[in-house]
Amino acid sequence: MIRKLKSGGFRLYSRKLNPKTGRRRNLGTFATRAQAEKHERAVQFFKHGG
Repeated sequence: MIRKLKSGGFRLYSRKLNPKTGRRRNLGTFATRAQAEKHERAVQFFKHGG
C-alpha cells in the first residue's frame, strides 16, 4: 500500500495492521511512486516464498 507523503516522497506500508501498534508497518520510503511500486512487487515476491 503506497501513500504520498507531505514531503513529496512515497512510503510503502504493509497491507495488514500491526496488531501490537495498531498501525501499518513502514516497508520503505522512496522518492518516486515507480520506485515504491517496484519494491512492493519485490516484497510480495519474498512474502510468497521467493
